[in-house]
Amino acid sequence: MNNDNEDYGSGLSDKIGGTLSAGINYGNAPTAGESAPKSRQNPVSAPVLNLNLSGDARQALPVKDISTADFMIEVVQGSVDIPVLVDFWAPWCEPCKQLTPILETAVARAGGKVKLVKMNIDDHPEVAAKLGIQSIPAVVAFSDGKPADALMGAKTESEVRDFIEKVAGPSGPSELEVALGEAEELFANNSFEQAGQLYSAILQQVPDNLDAIAGLGLVMMKLGNIDAAKKILEPAPANANHAAITALASAIELEEQASGLDDMAELEARLVKNPKDHQTRLDLALALNAKGERDAAAEQLLTIISSDRKWQDDGGRAQLLKFFEAWGPMDAATQQARRKLSSLLFS
Repeated sequence: MNNDNEDYGSGLSDKIGGTLSAGINYGNAPTAGESAPKSRQNPVSAPVLNLNLSGDARQALPVKDISTADFMIEVVQGSVDIPVLVDFWAPWCEPCKQLTPILETAVARAGGKVKLVKMNIDDHPEVAAKLGIQSIPAVVAFSDGKPADALMGAKTESEVRDFIEKVAGPSGPSELEVALGEAEELFANNSFEQAGQLYSAILQQVPDNLDAIAGLGLVMMKLGNIDAAKKILEPAPANANHAAITALASAIELEEQASGLDDMAELEARLVKNPKDHQTRLDLALALNAKGERDAAAEQLLTIISSDRKWQDDGGRAQLLKFFEAWGPMDAATQQARRKLSSLLFS
């Protein structure tokens, strides 16, 4: 099929710099010296509990690496049925490496409403040149056989998501998000075994999902199996900037701190004799927290902070912040203790 005179670029020149025009060989066969296109798919695990989750826990179309010879079928013709995003990149482009996982995740979240293909401009420069693309990363959205919009440069998750929703329309929550929400609700309602089963089902299909790892670990903590919780935490990156993973790690640390403490009655008796025994008061806070008495635990640490900020380099405050990590920012005890801490620090 010869499309040398067809213009695919109306309305996009301001966005990606240069006149968008055709003049490309969009034939079905690779040109001389050009290798056949390679396809990349997300791995799909066997379904568990009928969650039907893919490798990124969403029903996404395969991400394909295409050549100039594939462009007509994959992009121009393909975009008649579903919007197609063309990600122009190169191996030397660091911003491209940053954008790629964000773009692929956002496309996967769209649940099949948009398709993503990738073109290495070093190997296949013709299309980018004819579209007037002067810098990368560049993502051009095709719809109904023509370019509809473009995204230039490194972008945040929210910017990419907004771009995709503009092209393909808003998408509802993914199957992963629904499953995680159900597990979180079960956990909040103290249905720990059922929550654990659902988190386990998710992890069988998405082993590196940090929300599910943290959720299952916290379930094990609630069921009194700290060794299992520690084992579950092992696959998570040590430096993961993830609130739920931090909460699990802190909860495990607090549980281990509390395991070697004296009897609570003994700790209370020692404090009656010496109210300024800050180490005993901190130990009592740990014991109270282990029993789920969060407000009382926080009060013990606030007493230390109020009495002596220099003790163990503000050790009372450091321990209270560890409680906050384990409890989570939305927990009622966290919010109440945070307000009291602010009053102490800034009064």
